[in-house]
Amino acid sequence: MHIPLLTDIVIIFGLAVAVLLLFHFLRLPPVVGLLLTGTVAGPHGLGLVGAVDEVEVLAEIGIILLLFTIGIEFSFKKLIEIRKQFLVGGTLQVGLTVLAVFFLARWFGVAAPEAVFYGFLIALSSTAIVLRMIQERAEIDTPHGRTDLGMLLFQDVIIVPMILVTPLLAGNRPDNINSAVYLFAAKGIAIVVLVLVAAKWLMPWLLRQVARTRSKELFLLSVVTICLAIAWLTAS
Repeated sequence: MHIPLLTDIVIIFGLAVAVLLLFHFLRLPPVVGLLLTGTVAGPHGLGLVGAVDEVEVLAEIGIILLLFTIGIEFSFKKLIEIRKQFLVGGTLQVGLTVLAVFFLARWFGVAAPEAVFYGFLIALSSTAIVLRMIQERAEIDTPHGRTDLGMLLFQDVIIVPMILVTPLLAGNRPDNINSAVYLFAAKGIAIVVLVLVAAKWLMPWLLRQVARTRSKELFLLSVVTICLAIAWLTAS
């Protein structure tokens, strides 16, 4: 029986092994090798992957698990310790990048709203990729690692106002988007409160009950379920 998705996974993993071995000998970051593998195997490269939609779903699940794994190593205390990097570093990085891109785009004759939008795009980084690279180098607790983490978290927060401002840049009247903005903000606040309450009281109790069973399979399944449930809740 031919399973297209399984074939694509074998192709992707096989290419990834070859590319990562090459990058290891060249002393290049493995994340770059994985990106190169996707470029080569994807529909815009050699077109080796047929079940693109299914692979994208698996990729999203992988990113969810990666960020969840990285998040396990943090605590609210550690996040509070980097508040200066978060507020000052994040504001300067995003603000100066948006301004630089805005003036550069205007110099090339791009309209002001489009120039601001381009600034938004370039100011943001991939949290999953950058954090993974910092984690691999064991630099998460170094001064520059803490600065990078603070700026990445600021980007993840500032993206919400950017999304709300984007319709205005496109020329939509505020009256047409007020209800959507209020609904988006209300849902966001409700989800954050729900997650914080669950993390403070519900999850510790639940995981203690699971731990008492001394079942590794049950514990792993519970953690993965919690991870995916939170991702589903925020995505909805």
